Amino acid sequence: MAISGRVPLLLLLGLIPVVLRPEMSTVGMWLLVVLLVCLADWILAPRQASLSFARGPASSVRLGDPAESIVVATNESRRRVSAFIRDAWQPTAGASDNRHRARLAPGDRARLRTPLLPRRRGDLRAVGLTVRLNGPLGLMARQKTRDLPGTIRSFPPFESRKHLPSRLARLRELDGRAAVRVRGQGTEFDSLREYVRGDDVRSVDWRASARTAKVVVRTWQPERERRVVLVLDTSRTSAGRVEDVPRLDSAMDAALLLAALAARAGDRVDFIAGDRRVRSRVRSARARDIVATLQDAMADLEPVIAEASWPTLAGAVQRLGRRRALVVLLTPLEPSAIEEGLLPVLPALTRHHRVVLASVKDPALEQLAATRDSIDEVYDAAAAEQVMRRRTRTAELLRKLGVEVVDADAERLPPALADHYLSLKARGLL
Repeated sequence: MAISGRVPLLLLLGLIPVVLRPEMSTVGMWLLVVLLVCLADWILAPRQASLSFARGPASSVRLGDPAESIVVATNESRRRVSAFIRDAWQPTAGASDNRHRARLAPGDRARLRTPLLPRRRGDLRAVGLTVRLNGPLGLMARQKTRDLPGTIRSFPPFESRKHLPSRLARLRELDGRAAVRVRGQGTEFDSLREYVRGDDVRSVDWRASARTAKVVVRTWQPERERRVVLVLDTSRTSAGRVEDVPRLDSAMDAALLLAALAARAGDRVDFIAGDRRVRSRVRSARARDIVATLQDAMADLEPVIAEASWPTLAGAVQRLGRRRALVVLLTPLEPSAIEEGLLPVLPALTRHHRVVLASVKDPALEQLAATRDSIDEVYDAAAAEQVMRRRTRTAELLRKLGVEVVDADAERLPPALADHYLSLKARGLL
């Protein structure tokens, strides 16, 4: 039951008879009249069963992109129905203009559209559909909140996709589709051609040259069908925010760009995410839907306030197969977490695979270290310098163990990691 704003106005109208006949019986009589009128209006209001509702199919959208929820209301009664309907969603779904007014003749339908603007990843759910059916006088209404399930899946935004066209152009050059061939250790033989000035003399095929009157060189192309394993750390260190963006989300962006590039290069991409245990796993996604597959796998991932179990994650990598792979560890370069958790398992990984650690660097450290205008700022600068030196020592220790480190801020990490992959591929080091 709900009372409209007309009821107080109706009560105020009672001032007229009270002024004309100022007695308590007049007040009581007017209150009784208002009560009876409201009761009659409530009884004559349409029943909740007169309206049925159906929600449109669940949709998916990138974080920050607009979406829409559609509810179809059907009048199944034999009378005209006037209804107010509120389509309520959890706050992070960003629902707006979700209050709708519908006037439906018998058998009519109405499509109620609620704009959504997701503000976090994962499954965002509707929390209820509140329906208010007014009586003929508009004084009283039958109101009920119905459970009408609805879900919209919010994917990571993949903002680094703007860097993909330029990296694909470089990949086409490496692949030879732009009439360029490269030579490098471990690359695959492609074809023979006549020597031209500027060619590396080490690429001359002397046997083939001896059979012709011209000098012939070998051309090469980057290896294909290699393995790229992305390991995403979802432990407590990934919960830190850099420029108000969680490190986990920035690492996801870098992983998506590298996966899209590697899949276009003909390499097989595997994905593992976890902390104390494996939270998500994708095996050998197809090139044409690699981004959508990984976005779906990443959508529900959230940082866990616990240390990462690197033996568990390294074991998951080893179970993918012993064939040599490029293993990319997307984890913050935090000295204590790496020295205590990651270092003991690195020998087992570097023995069989090429390992790269990709970390999101906080540019605020460099800003603090450079600002020394007051005593407080000097102390802040000293602390920032200490943290930066520890990070540098940890990076040097990782490189001595055979791990390549890509440390850049959130904006530059995705293209930097993609460029590192292309460099390895050009040199035939995958």
